[in-house]
Amino acid sequence: METVLAYMQPVISFILVLSLLVFVHELGHFLFAKRAGILVREFAIGFGPKIYSKIHGETMYSVRALPLGGFVRMAGEDAEIVEIKTGTLAFATHNKEGQINHLYLYEPDLQENLTVGRVVEADLEDKLYVVLEDQNGLETKHSLNPQAIIHYDKKNQVQIAPLDRQFGSKTVGQKALAIFAGPLFNIVLTIILFSVYVFVSGVERLPIDKIVPGKPAAQAGMKSGDLITAINGEEIHTLDALRYKLTAAQGAPVNLTVKRGEQTLQFTLKPQKTGEVYQIGAEFNAATMKREATLSEAVTEGFRQTLDWSTFILDGFAKLVTGQLSIKSLGGPVQMGEITGKAAEYGIVPLIKWTALLSLNLGIFNLLPIPALDGSRLVFIGLEAVRGRPINPNKESLVHFVGFALLMMLMLVVTFNDIKRVFFT
Repeated sequence: METVLAYMQPVISFILVLSLLVFVHELGHFLFAKRAGILVREFAIGFGPKIYSKIHGETMYSVRALPLGGFVRMAGEDAEIVEIKTGTLAFATHNKEGQINHLYLYEPDLQENLTVGRVVEADLEDKLYVVLEDQNGLETKHSLNPQAIIHYDKKNQVQIAPLDRQFGSKTVGQKALAIFAGPLFNIVLTIILFSVYVFVSGVERLPIDKIVPGKPAAQAGMKSGDLITAINGEEIHTLDALRYKLTAAQGAPVNLTVKRGEQTLQFTLKPQKTGEVYQIGAEFNAATMKREATLSEAVTEGFRQTLDWSTFILDGFAKLVTGQLSIKSLGGPVQMGEITGKAAEYGIVPLIKWTALLSLNLGIFNLLPIPALDGSRLVFIGLEAVRGRPINPNKESLVHFVGFALLMMLMLVVTFNDIKRVFFT
């Protein structure tokens, strides 16, 4: 039993962390869509079959079987799904204003008076009416309530979406905000999590604890107690940043700015490669690297670390595109789950930092102009702003469909790499 729990712990941790990140991302889309007056049909965590759903107000909130994403389904973002076939037998209820508020396409088990007839004509988006023909052949035109619900059967119902409630009817600015808000909320969450991480763990700095004889730092004249403040003129505050900059230099000489007492010194040295990393022969003591942070320092560091890691992530994407990084270096769900599990084992503080990094990766990745991602949708909205009219929705949907298929193929490749790395190396 303990073995099973030990195996499941990383999986459960990853699902909880990913669900939080997806929820925050989709919450951004949801809130700004609602703010623009767009009808949000569904707020879903996960993909695939529903395992839980509940309709509250105008929106269905659901949890789906595959916990690797989520979505907010806005009316009119894709082709509208509400339709009634001519000749369908319909049963209607009316509100106090005489408008149809519920239209059943099957015979419902209701006690109230129903208007019954076959559908002759219907406009569910613009004029909002339905023409019904009774058993005597008399046709009557009925107004539809803007929030009328069409019931296809006992389990399937959908609210109509008048044109002014659809995504496509909104201004370029409103549409852009509704799409951009998802990644934005992930970036804001990253800032918050990094701020919490720094407030709990302390402000990091880089005082050298020990210089290894014969290594680049010793050869350059650096000493224990030196405080590293910058590399190649760029300020650094964390060991992660130092390691990244050294690796990015790929063995080329670097210039380190160091504080020694009241002096500010410059040292030029050439890092040595050890395995897959580059080192200068300086060791750091975790006990002396951190000091207690004030609230304002934690918030400042939250912004700073978000900016630093954004630079690292974008640089990584650029190297991937230019071929400097192999696709084998990409991590997928298996690797992320493994790291999340290990972070959770070490405690809440490392898990907070790792969650911040995942949130930032999710936000930035979604802003890339890759079909099916938010960045691609923003590109289409930008083209609409330039052209003065939207791109053909069918063409845009095709682009996103192809992009989604390619992303799924990429996911399979990185998952295969993950499995090989985790289980066969």
